[in-house]
Amino acid sequence: MEKAPNLLFIFPDQFRNAAVGINDQDPVHTPHMDKIAREGLVVNNAISNYPLCSPYRAMLMTGKLPYNNTVLSNCNSNRYAFNNSWQKEDVSFSDVLVANGYNAGYVGKLHLTSPAPIPGLDSVIWDAYTPMEERHGFGFWYSYGTFDQHHKPHYWVNEAPEEQLHYVEEWSPIHEADVIIDYINNRGQGIRDPDKPFAMFWSVNPPHPPYPLVPEEYLSRYADQPIEELLLRGNIGSSSEKQQLDFHPGATGDGVEAAEKHVREYFAMVTGVDEQIGRVMEALEANGLADNTIVVITSDHGEMMGSHGLMSKNIWFDESINIPFIIRWPDKIKGNQRSDIFISATDVMPTMLHLLGAKTGLPDNLDGRDLSEYLLRNSEDGPDSAIYYYIEQGDAASGHRGIKTSQNTFVIAVGMDGQIREFMYDNINDPFQQTNLLEEDGPRREKLRERLLRQLEEKEDPWLQRYLALSKA
Repeated sequence: MEKAPNLLFIFPDQFRNAAVGINDQDPVHTPHMDKIAREGLVVNNAISNYPLCSPYRAMLMTGKLPYNNTVLSNCNSNRYAFNNSWQKEDVSFSDVLVANGYNAGYVGKLHLTSPAPIPGLDSVIWDAYTPMEERHGFGFWYSYGTFDQHHKPHYWVNEAPEEQLHYVEEWSPIHEADVIIDYINNRGQGIRDPDKPFAMFWSVNPPHPPYPLVPEEYLSRYADQPIEELLLRGNIGSSSEKQQLDFHPGATGDGVEAAEKHVREYFAMVTGVDEQIGRVMEALEANGLADNTIVVITSDHGEMMGSHGLMSKNIWFDESINIPFIIRWPDKIKGNQRSDIFISATDVMPTMLHLLGAKTGLPDNLDGRDLSEYLLRNSEDGPDSAIYYYIEQGDAASGHRGIKTSQNTFVIAVGMDGQIREFMYDNINDPFQQTNLLEEDGPRREKLRERLLRQLEEKEDPWLQRYLALSKA
């Protein structure tokens, strides 16, 4: 009988697709990820449909869109009143894995629980403890909510109560790689049933800010490189664009000055995370597990890093929504392949569970699709578009919607004042999305709008009725 494959699912935070060296965009050093990519399949059009930490993670875990899983925005104490958390009742990725005989482990940042406010405390609480009964079957737990002290991370480990935090004096990716290597070796706190396959989810916080929190050994690689050799994208900075986007509270308008200050640190973080991924891959090899372990490298969203005069994420441009998706499985997937199909966040759960053969108990009400056959055959007749979402806290019908295809990006933005704005870009002839073609191509815009609205209607998106009402007013 064929042994079920293991899964190692790695998703560094705020890691854009351009920052994988093999993609030949950012001048960043990622030899280990490049090697994994050469040994597997690279999906060029992996999309973070709602490029923000918590909404992406909820879509990943539930296979459902934000208005169907209640995580409409980032989890923190301000959103506690909206029940903006991973729901215990949602049968999730890890629930299905465990039901199909897998050991399931989670290491790193979760950011799927909105903690209750503390009376009398004015500041927003971001970090959160996730009780064992709300961990959806994860048997090994080495995690936290969200806490951006990369040089002194903390974790709740397995059955530890909320008051028992484990602090570490080490850069978090290095420490977490040690923890995962122990798990692969089946020792330390990561003891698992060796007769069962394992599924390990590793959410590395870097390259998420604060960018200065990176070891000097990685920063030194970029220290002497001129800024113009680092910020290579043709859309770095644009004050007119920035003004046009002032209505949108997503990506921050810190612009080129912030990018010049932090780009070395961002790339250094990517290189440091890459080195730790290499260490974990060596452990798989040493244990004879590399060939029958599906390794996925992806992210929750990207980073603007000065493009369009913006920093951060949560906007529709490629620097924000286009994420890596590298899948390596030597037993089933040939190396040195690329695919142009579109993979959305909601597709990942059903796709991976079908690849693993872990389909018992898979819910039938998912918003995502099983794309496993397209990956196994590297077929190009799969999905050719993905939807973009931005939602205001607590209001599923609010915000913006868009559609991304290989040819175009088209967005309908509905501001808090009810004003409707549209944006359309030609991704082939204008790959840096610098020119809004709103007035230049009416027929194409109409076709894209019709396609977007049709897909939103199929998904019963509550935004659609608000938009239609405003557009007729």
